[in-house]
Amino acid sequence: MQYTGWALRRLRILRGMKQSHVAELLSVTQATMSRWECGVLTPSESQQMALARLFETVTTSSADAALKRLVETSTSKVHLICDRSHRLLAASPARRSEWRRDMLGTPIFRYASPEIRKTETDLANLGWHEGRMASLIVDTGPNADDDVPIVAGRVLWERMPLAEGATGRLVTTLT
Repeated sequence: MQYTGWALRRLRILRGMKQSHVAELLSVTQATMSRWECGVLTPSESQQMALARLFETVTTSSADAALKRLVETSTSKVHLICDRSHRLLAASPARRSEWRRDMLGTPIFRYASPEIRKTETDLANLGWHEGRMASLIVDTGPNADDDVPIVAGRVLWERMPLAEGATGRLVTTLT
């Protein structure tokens, strides 16, 4: 599993943990933790496994609510879906403004472009569902749908543990 600095910071904040506490749990310095989050250093394979054990434990519904609030108040084009059902769990105002209908609670995979569909089929081979990847940059193509348009570009997919063992996928448009 490869944690990007941005994903690592987000997971730590969602858990309400300080850098110093995570560093202590992993037997590294707070400065090392800071360098990981800034992308200056990359955790070793054993440190990546320790991070996975620490952050991929079952979260509480209050953590799910906090994640939903972060998404819904973000100024970025971001949305959160259930990783298995593709049901929309939350969307930022910037993302919702692109859509002509309210999609909350609706499976949105039917709107996926061919490029997104191809990447989705590749996830099993990449070990996404087993947790061997924490994030993935995806090139999108247009879907030619008026209600939920997707334009060619790039998005960041991030695996997010949710309550009761579920996994979410945070989708952020990269500019």
